Amino acid sequence: MSQNDTAAMTSTGAARGAAIKVVAAWVVLPAFFLLIGGSPGWWEAWAYSAIILVPMTVFVALAARRDPEFIARRSKYREKERTQRRILSWGVPLMLGTFVIPGLDYRFGWSEPPLAVVVLALVLALAGYVSILRVFLENRWAGRTVETYPGQQVVSTGPYAVVRHPMYAASIVLYLATPVALGSWWALIPALGYVPLFVARIRHEEAVLARDLPGYDEYRQRVRCRLVPFIW
Repeated sequence: MSQNDTAAMTSTGAARGAAIKVVAAWVVLPAFFLLIGGSPGWWEAWAYSAIILVPMTVFVALAARRDPEFIARRSKYREKERTQRRILSWGVPLMLGTFVIPGLDYRFGWSEPPLAVVVLALVLALAGYVSILRVFLENRWAGRTVETYPGQQVVSTGPYAVVRHPMYAASIVLYLATPVALGSWWALIPALGYVPLFVARIRHEEAVLARDLPGYDEYRQRVRCRLVPFIW
């Protein structure tokens, strides 16, 4: 079997796996919210599920047909870098707190953000998630893990012309908006932990890219800010 045949089979398998994960997400995410919140009356959870699942489904369907190699890269979860594995382990309790606390908040009525604030948070969460997908369209090398790939080139167009890590910037918007979008003030406490987590991930990722990706140092000189324009 040729190398091209092997790559094609890998890409096809990744696309099939992505489709299965999308179907599973439509079941698991609402089921999780129903279990944690304990009631189908938690409308914020259903609105949040829709703004995540609908764009995700459309994007995966298009990417699986147009760029299955991208799907294969996004399907890799195992970090090669030990430092990145440690950083990601710190994110587990933050993720649990961000999504579990709102359900408990709904059950026991700990807090109740105004409707207008919840709607604004839903809009921001949608904007953050769509911005992540926009980054994927610009940079087909945007894998889930911190590593470089054969033939990879530095991307400096679109959002990458503004900050060096637009996916992380959009992710912070999504994660900070999520607690309020789900109707909870208290869940903002673990969600805020994502900010230093992404800062730590970016610092190490930049060292890896400068080491392994030709042209990245020059790109850093052209685009000075990592995460927030004019700030950092």
